[in-house]
Order: sequence, then structure tokens, then C-alpha cells
Amino acid sequence: MMSTDQTPLLEPLGLREISDAAIAMIDEQGTVVAWTQSAQHLVGYCAEDVVGRSATLVLPSSQEALGVSAFAEQCRAQGGWSGTATVRHRDGHTLNLRVRLSLLRGQDATHRWLVSLTDIGALSPGMVNGSVRESLFARAPVGIAIRDPQLRCTWINDTMEHDGISRDRRFGRRLKDSLPGFEAEALEAVMRQVLASGTSAVHEYRAWPPEDPRREHAFAASFFCLQDADGQALGVCSLTVDVTSNQRVRERLAVLSQASTRIGSTLDVMQTGQELASLAVPLLADYVTVDLADESVPFGKEPSARIDTMYGRPRVFRRAGLASIHPGIPESTFARGETISVPPNSPLASALCTGRSHLEPVLDTTPGTWIDHDPARAQKIRENGVHSLMIVPIRARHSVLGVALFARTEDPMPFQEDDLLLAEELVTRAALCLDNARQYTRERSTALALQRNLLPHRLRGGVAVEAAGRYLPADTDAGVGGDWFDVIPLPCARVALVVGDVVGHGINAAVTMGRLRTAVRTLADLDLPPDELLNHLDDSVQRLTGEDDDAPDQIPAIMGATCVYVVYDPATRQCTMARAGHPPPAIVDAQGQVTFPDLPTGAPLGLGLGLVPFDAVEVELPEGSLLAFYTDGLVESRDHDIEVGMHRLGTALAQPEQSLEDLCSSVMETVPTQAASDDVALLLARIHTLKPADIASWDLPTEPAVVSDARHLAAHQLSEWGLEHLVPTTELIISELVTNAIHHGAGPIRLRLIKHQVLTCEVFDSGKCYPRLRHARIVDENGRGLFLIAQLSSKWGFRSATGGKLVWADQELPSTL
Repeated sequence: MMSTDQTPLLEPLGLREISDAAIAMIDEQGTVVAWTQSAQHLVGYCAEDVVGRSATLVLPSSQEALGVSAFAEQCRAQGGWSGTATVRHRDGHTLNLRVRLSLLRGQDATHRWLVSLTDIGALSPGMVNGSVRESLFARAPVGIAIRDPQLRCTWINDTMEHDGISRDRRFGRRLKDSLPGFEAEALEAVMRQVLASGTSAVHEYRAWPPEDPRREHAFAASFFCLQDADGQALGVCSLTVDVTSNQRVRERLAVLSQASTRIGSTLDVMQTGQELASLAVPLLADYVTVDLADESVPFGKEPSARIDTMYGRPRVFRRAGLASIHPGIPESTFARGETISVPPNSPLASALCTGRSHLEPVLDTTPGTWIDHDPARAQKIRENGVHSLMIVPIRARHSVLGVALFARTEDPMPFQEDDLLLAEELVTRAALCLDNARQYTRERSTALALQRNLLPHRLRGGVAVEAAGRYLPADTDAGVGGDWFDVIPLPCARVALVVGDVVGHGINAAVTMGRLRTAVRTLADLDLPPDELLNHLDDSVQRLTGEDDDAPDQIPAIMGATCVYVVYDPATRQCTMARAGHPPPAIVDAQGQVTFPDLPTGAPLGLGLGLVPFDAVEVELPEGSLLAFYTDGLVESRDHDIEVGMHRLGTALAQPEQSLEDLCSSVMETVPTQAASDDVALLLARIHTLKPADIASWDLPTEPAVVSDARHLAAHQLSEWGLEHLVPTTELIISELVTNAIHHGAGPIRLRLIKHQVLTCEVFDSGKCYPRLRHARIVDENGRGLFLIAQLSSKWGFRSATGGKLVWADQELPSTL
């Protein structure tokens, strides 16, 4: 027995109808023997007007029926009658009422009739339509009992015997005598209040009736004070309805309502699995597990249409959800997050294989069942008293994502079909959320993989610069965008620094960014000056845009981009810059002074303005300077002009004593805290300068005899550097380079050796004839020089330079240097 719950269980399903009904009692001759205040309120007659008189006073339509013996016998045989009737109000107007006649039996084998009247016009539309009201007054059994002022039973209907208590055990006894333990004290207290007040009352309670002792039932009762002609209390009429099924429907609707808000609050599959388990306990089960296919769902891969655990190796699952009414969850053999395997030939395996749910109201734990094949699980089942089981596969879009297990331990009621329907509904809702999360996880994994491959893993500035960068996409969910930066080592100890910005956000912009970054690296390998590189890059962007225009159903991948490209030479501290519609870099000297060089803006890439060439500017950087490259998302906002953002950036950069990582963090903290409307990229580079002792340079005349002098000069310098072992190969390389400059070049010749991470040999001449590697035939006397250089060096190449060209070759240095 449980305590009384005064909160209406059926509002407005039917309890309100009972409490609002007008109740009267008549004898077999049709004489009114008891009246209620609710009847007076409905038809206008008080007890003095009707008690002791014929019911035809207010029920003219039933005058003939009540007087016909055949109709009376029919009512006795059926235990009553229900229908509609037109009733005359005391002031003369008529009421359209729903009438129910219920046969009551007395101790002396006499009969009475209880009449309940309800105004159809006062019912809600759903009740008028009949479904709810018919269920209550026509199909739902209503137990009726009449008690005298001492609360002894005097009249009952046949429905009151559904609980197994005979009429003889009721008549003349109080409720607590005939139904001990049935919350008798609380019910009798309500009846005393009704007798004292002369009104009606509603009471709801839970109990275990004798005919179904293992299952808790919910009851709703209305009590009416029956009055005689003087308005004095004759007794109490109680109408009791078993509303267990209706209440279970309401409870399930409430659970499903909670499911819509509590399941799927995030796009994390593990969290969604836990939300399903937490919701089901204790509303549906005492213990719940949610296991997801480990190799598919958490990593966003497409799951299979069915998971075959019957043959071959069992599939591996991860426990995503776990909940129990017991602290510490003693029923589980696995903790949340651990990987598990499904026992073959078990209901779990069957549900996964077939995609159909499994209901086992009474779990069979006798030896020889499937649980014996899983000793650890069997021990937990027996130790914790698991007696009822439901297994529901988690399916979405015809794919099995995992399985949910529901069990009862403390709740004595076994699972029933309606419990399984509720579990399936909860799992279906969770499966939709899991499927959304799986697709999101797959797309995010793709985006993150794309990001990892598009942005440099490590910024390698060689001996030229120390670099650090930050990237903040506007699309924080995807984690990628259209901004990028890169540090590209170039020959002769130089380095290229580039920052770009593709119009748009998300994966499309990121893919476009990747194509441009690849194009920049390819062009950088040609060792082009910054202005020429941007011209070629503009051509590439226009070509890619044209290719996208050929597909009319495809959104153009490139709608415009900006870029700044800089080449820094640590031997001279010369920095050559060019930009295409991009904000200029910032230069921070060793004292913290910040300047923005005046660079020609240039047109954004891909706009078809190739007639306007890009211009490069050469700047000599002070020693210890820092370069800051950024995208417009760092300095532009809807609320302020770009000058405000650049001033804010300059203030943040004026701390050259900080490490690059700390300075990056300080700069990124200046980004507004509200949701960013544009991607943000930041690249910081602190320049280094080669030591003069690591550079040797000679101007040579254009005479054949100078080749021997060049070899001797180089050999002497290598000896000073302790690189005697490189003298033979270096002499051969210099001989070929200087000879080519004399025969195929023009003007003065300059030889330079640079010792950095490698040994670089450079030869400059003022000619415009670039070297070309070819394979000489056996009979050819020339054409083997570049082939020899390629064999002796680790890398060689050439580039245009101011006033001519430069050919270079690298040799590896010993690792001990």
C-alpha cells in the first residue's frame, strides 16, 4: 500500500467527469430515495423537492421505461443501462444529458438503481465524440458502493466483486474490515469529510488488489454525500475506477516527452547512449546498458545493415550508456567506455543479427540456457536478481548501430508488451540522434583530416626564421575554413612566408584553400620572385574558376582569394614582398616598434584583372625583427573600422621579448569573444641573420683562367670551415658553374659559398640564358657539365635575380657540424 496522491491522475481524461456527475438513487418503483448536491446543481431541484417522489419529476423521458417490467428485467440482466436523455430543469428549460443506470444489490436481495447524470454540453469535444466518455461509463468498470453514516456497506454493484471479495463479506462492514491494507484509513477519512460537508470529493491511490497481488494498480474514486428529504446525510456513495492502464499510458507519454528533450542534447554518440540509459532508469527499467558498434559509430563510419555475431569472430562493441537504480551499478561486468563482445547464440546476438527485439518476461536462469555461455554475465544476473529482460536493437536507416538492454531487478513486475513498445520508441528516438551524431562525426572526421593535411604540421623556417602560427575557423563545428599560412624553405638559406584567404567558410572553402596552397608550393619550387608568383597564381585561380563554371549544377569553388607572399634572405636581411588584395604584414623591430610597410595592394586573385600586374617591394629588415602575417578576420569586425583592428594588433605585437607561442596566444586573445564572422589566421616569424663568417663571396672576371682561381679560393675557404672532405666535389661543381657562366652568360661573375644547414655554391652572371639539363650522346664533346653537377650535389637549380640569373648547388654537411 502506498500513500495517497492528491494530484489528479486522469485530468481531464475521466476523473473530472465522475466528480462533476449528478448522482441520485431510486428504488425499483422509480421513487427517488437519495439525492446529492451535485444533482441539485445540475437540475435545480433540492433534496426536499425530489426525495420520496417519482423520478419522472425530472426524468420525463424515462417515465415509461422505468414503468415497463420488460425494460427493468433487461436492465437487471445487463447490470444497468446507459444512453442519453432530455431532462427538465426546475426553471423549465431542458438539458441534454448522458444517463447511466447502475444496478445495486442489497443485503436482503433487494435492488436499487444508481443514476448518474452528466451534462453533454459541459463536456469537452473529445468527450462528446464519445471515445473517452464511453471508455469511462460504458466500457471501463466502475465499482459502486453505498455506505451508511457509520461507513458500513449497504449496497454494491457487481463490479465491486472484481477484487475477489464477496458481497457477504462486505455488507454491514466497514472498508477496513473487508479490505484490510487497501488504504482503508485514508479512504474512510475522505468519506467522513464528505458526510460532514454534504459535498463530494475525489481521492486517488495506489494499491495491490488481491486478484493481482504482484502488480501495483492505480485507482480513482469519487465520493458523494447522499441526502434524504430533509437534506440530512443518509450515507456515502463511492464510485471507483481502476485507472492503471490509463495511468500507464500517461506515464509513457510523459517518458516520451522527456525523451524529446533529454536524448540527443549533443552530437556525441557516447553521450547520447548515456542519455538513453539515464532516461530509462528508473522510469522503465532498473538496469539499462547501451552498446554501440565500436568499429563504426564512434568514428563516423557507415555501419552494416546487420551485425553478424553468429559466425566467425564476434563483433566488438563499446559500452556507451550504463545506468542502474543501485549505486555503483553492480549488475554490469563492464564499465562505461570499455569494449565488449556479444556472446554468440544469445538473445543479444540474435537481436543484432535479425534486427528484431527480444522480450523475456521471466528470465530463465536454469542451467543449460544461453547465460551459461557467459559465466561473468550469469554471475551478475543471479547475484542481482535480474528476473525480466528486454533487448532492443538500435537501428537507423536500415542499419544496426548497436543494442540496448533493459532489465528489472527490484521491480517485481515482469516486462510486458507495452513495456517493449515503449522501449522500442525510446530506442528509435535515440537511434535517430545517434545516426545524426554518426553522420556529424564522419563529416567532422573528414574535415579534421582535411585540415591536418592542408595546414602545415610543423613550420620549418630553417636558419632564416623561427615561426609559429594560429588558426581559428569561423565554422568551429567543422573546424576548417578558407584561411591558410605556410612557411616554405627556399634554396640558398632563404625562406618564403605566405598567408592567404579564400572567400567563404567551411569545407568548400577549405578544399579551395588546399588547391591554392598546393599551387603556391609548386610555384615556390620554381623559385619565382613574389610578384611573378602572384601573377601565375592569379592565372591558376582563374583557370580553376573556369573549370567550376563548366559544371552548372556545382557551386563555384573559388569566388575570389587574397594572398601575401614574402621571400626573406638571411644572408642580406632583404625581404621581398608582394600582395594580392591582402592586408600588409606588420614589422616589429627589436624595441617593439610596429610598422606596416607601404605595399601596392594588388587586385584579389581570380577577378580577371591580369592587366594590372602585381608589384614587389624590397625591404631591408632590422636585425632581430619580427614579421606578422594575418588575415582580415583578425583586424576587421562589423563594429569597427579596419584601422581600429590594426591598431589593436599593433598593440598586441609590441612585446618582442615574448616567445612566439606566447605572442601568438596574446594576439589571438584580441579576437572578439562573440561568434567570429570570418576565419582568422596568424603567422609570426622572427628573422635570423647568417653570420658573416659563414658567407664567402668573390667577384670574378669573365676570363677562362678565372676557373682555376675560383677553385683555389673555394678550397681555401672550405679548409677554414673545416670542410676539407668536400674540397674535391666542390672544386668540380665550381669549375662547371663558372665555366658555364663564362661561355653562356654575360657581364661580371660572382661566386658565393654559404655554410648553413647545407653547403651552397652560387654563381651569378648577367646573362638570361637559363641552364638546361640534357643527356649527352657518346659522340658529343659538351653537355655533360650539369649532369655532373646533378650527380655530385644533393640538389641544384637556378633562379632569376636582379640584373641576371643565379645557378646554385647544395651539398650535405656532416651531422656533427
